[in-house]
Amino acid sequence: MKNVITIDGPSGSGKGTVARIIAGRLGYKYLDTGALYRAVAWKARSKQVKTDDDAALGELVRNIRINFNGDRIFVDDRDISSEIRTAEIGELSSQVSARPVVREGLFAIQRELCIEGNVVIEGRDTGTAIFPESRNKFFLDARLEERARRRYEELKIKDPSLTIESTVAEIQKRDARDSSRNTSPLQQTDDMLYIDSTCLSIEEVVEEIMKNL
Repeated sequence: MKNVITIDGPSGSGKGTVARIIAGRLGYKYLDTGALYRAVAWKARSKQVKTDDDAALGELVRNIRINFNGDRIFVDDRDISSEIRTAEIGELSSQVSARPVVREGLFAIQRELCIEGNVVIEGRDTGTAIFPESRNKFFLDARLEERARRRYEELKIKDPSLTIESTVAEIQKRDARDSSRNTSPLQQTDDMLYIDSTCLSIEEVVEEIMKNL
């Protein structure tokens, strides 16, 4: 499947920014799978569902209505685009995404959103679990300190109490959880092009991907 481009990588690697740009240049749709998990985390918090309650999470995922309109994401017709971009929802998202019942429940949604092709999809298992048949798979990475710096710059206005030290610790925790979970862990496979973005500009990363399509 050549017209589905997958970009996987850890938190702060820049995959979201890069994926949006590439989708725009190609005239493709863009899907941020992380937003789906953040939406589930937001809904779980609003319903006071614990992140380890698989029965309640399973019911939540079966009944949740998630829609995209450009870069906006709606849950049950409510625009939650800004509400899910917080450190708290990010942490809850990492927790619910480790639950097999959630990943299995969102699998069909992700396939359905992308199955017609002409899409750039980014996340942590898009090239391994969602679209393993894709012919254009990339793994975007960067050193921990650089990823933490990027995430800190992104979130510090929304959360003035945030520190670079706490951001490093949070990303380390998320890396460990994402890489060690039993269902669809974050991993680079041999058929992915690996790109270290630590010392690269956004445009350099975009060009590296574009020339390898």
